[in-house]
Amino acid sequence: MDFVPLIDAVGEPSTAMIGGIALGAVFGLAAQRSRFCTRSAIIEAVRDGDLRAFAVWLAGFATALLCVQAMLDIGELSVTETRFFSSVQSLSGALIGGLLFGVGMALTRGCVSRLVVLGASGNLRAVFCLAVVTLAGWATFAGALIPLRDSIAGLWTTASIGGNDLLAHAGLGRTAGMVAGGALLGAAVALALVTRASGWRFFGGVVVGLALAGGWWFTWQLSQQVFDPVQVESLSFIRPFATTLMLAIGSLSDTGLDQGLLIGTVAGAAIGALASGEFRIATFSEPGVPSIWRYAAGAALMGFGGILAVGCTVGAGLTGGSVLAVSSLTALAAMMAGAAATDRIVDAPGK
Repeated sequence: MDFVPLIDAVGEPSTAMIGGIALGAVFGLAAQRSRFCTRSAIIEAVRDGDLRAFAVWLAGFATALLCVQAMLDIGELSVTETRFFSSVQSLSGALIGGLLFGVGMALTRGCVSRLVVLGASGNLRAVFCLAVVTLAGWATFAGALIPLRDSIAGLWTTASIGGNDLLAHAGLGRTAGMVAGGALLGAAVALALVTRASGWRFFGGVVVGLALAGGWWFTWQLSQQVFDPVQVESLSFIRPFATTLMLAIGSLSDTGLDQGLLIGTVAGAAIGALASGEFRIATFSEPGVPSIWRYAAGAALMGFGGILAVGCTVGAGLTGGSVLAVSSLTALAAMMAGAAATDRIVDAPGK
């Protein structure tokens, strides 16, 4: 697609922002209607044996994997120069950061993307958590927590295992990635049928995956048509909050994909919540709601852990997972394990 006329009309940063708004709106609407959430998927499966939410999550992951691998195969995308493969990645950061993020999302009852959707639906607890995530993420990304971040990140890197490409480690070609995506999508369909998961929720999960693939495609196309270098990437929610705070305090000068993604996701989720009658103001004063300090601690862990793991469940889990980056898959597994363990310790029935 030719974005040059739009670039000429509004400039490169605004074009990236417009693309982010469109992608975020699709993601936000689909995530709100499908209740797409990594935390819910893993905790409901482990605690109750209910695999319906996991079927929806797997549909999103598999769709993103299949579409991205297909684009790579036909030359419509290249990820060689992305952050996942152009430099050494931290496996210790993925593992430790992922575990901390998983603990945090269990404590706050939602991963960062889910909190954005809930906040747009009127949940003030989610808004509070996102403010804490932003501050912790900024401190880790560009502030006082940089030394701690770097000391953990340097413990174990992809240099010690010979790279970050899972397919290269396995000695497989791009076809194997497409086969894996197709197989996982088939498994998601089968699981949805067996568990009688909602067809509309399942479809929403697929749309989430398409939005992730769309993010890769859009930034790749943009990188081929602009003068200044553009980072090829897809959706993420930890970094956008940190960079938006930096923009607010004057550390950055231009808006872009990050800010567009946040605007679009909030708008899409709000539209979904209002249209379905699910918009409702929720506060900490409601009966049965845990302490605000629990939410604050969980949000801080997600802010620090998400930057350390180079992404949240979306930025590392789906975006990095769709290109089969070892560090991202490690982070995703650690996030799931951290959430499951924390739920068992803190929120299991009888606690």
